[in-house]
Amino acid sequence: MSKLNWQSRFFVFLIGTIMIFVLGVVSVNAQTRLTEQSKLALNGIGLIAVGMTVTEASEAAGIKLVQKSNASEGCFYFAPSKEPKNISFMVTEGRIARVDIDNKRMTTLRGAKIGDTQEQILSLYSGDIKVTNHPYLSRSPYNGKYLTFIPKDLVDKNYRMIFETSKNVVINFRSGKLPEVNYIEGCA
Repeated sequence: MSKLNWQSRFFVFLIGTIMIFVLGVVSVNAQTRLTEQSKLALNGIGLIAVGMTVTEASEAAGIKLVQKSNASEGCFYFAPSKEPKNISFMVTEGRIARVDIDNKRMTTLRGAKIGDTQEQILSLYSGDIKVTNHPYLSRSPYNGKYLTFIPKDLVDKNYRMIFETSKNVVINFRSGKLPEVNYIEGCA
């Protein structure tokens, strides 16, 4: 009987170890792949960082990035070939300079998203938002604004996150390095 107990316990231990290993691998793979659950930070999204080449970003995120616009003086846009939709990467000097989000399900690290009100953004980024008029949507009836998150940490001093609003609601947002993150019309 004690031999059976030892074998049973070993079998349970072995199955448990295999399950933990499998769950760990699945969890790591889920974290490395760029998805709608990936969070936008000042310097990138998920495992894609500002400063990476397109090849490095594709490998890090486990997706294929394809060019979606023609060059404009060395500036290009790339996007995932499949999923997630409505996210793009500005590339200048051969490296990712900024990330643009038009996907309603994607959020920032603090949870900001398309559809949030100006007040929600000001609350999430309390004291760190500079509000300016939107260059195209500032007039009635749109009353558009740029809500620019300016980090206080010196290590992040060359990065920004910008939320564009219309009628007091976020319509898109982006993050990246200066000066590219401030370009009003992307590469144009």
